[in-house]
Amino acid sequence: MAKTATSGTRKPWWLLGILVILLSMGSSVGIFYFMDNRAEADPQAMAEPVPVTPPTPVFVEIKPFTVNVPSRQFEQRLLYIGLSLKVGNEVTRDLLIEHMPQVRSRLLMLLSSQEAESLTTPEGKQALSAQIMTDFERPLTDPQPPLSIQDVLYTEFIVQ
Repeated sequence: MAKTATSGTRKPWWLLGILVILLSMGSSVGIFYFMDNRAEADPQAMAEPVPVTPPTPVFVEIKPFTVNVPSRQFEQRLLYIGLSLKVGNEVTRDLLIEHMPQVRSRLLMLLSSQEAESLTTPEGKQALSAQIMTDFERPLTDPQPPLSIQDVLYTEFIVQ
């Protein structure tokens, strides 16, 4: 009968060990499942496209004007031009509008130095755009915040 008493005391320890192992395995599976779901949630959130609205463009319109331009074939030709400047911020827009007579004067001086034949080609128009952008690197006033002029757009362009 001593053997039955000994085997009876071993059985609860053995069941207790199996119970601890099963609980450990269950908690490990639960933690793995929880961590795995979190890892899957992040790429899904990143994969969804976030709608990005582009900033509203800011333009400064320069009213059309006529300029005499020299020509190789004729003595004088006329350039009728209308421009809009695409600017990067409201400060630049306000500064250009405030100094519009000076802006128009600079453009008049620059345009009157152009040759009519070069203005009729697409390359000539691109070169003129680059010269206009360079011309705005000189300050209009002192002190002046940096100007943000992004593009020169021709709204009217006639060489006659």
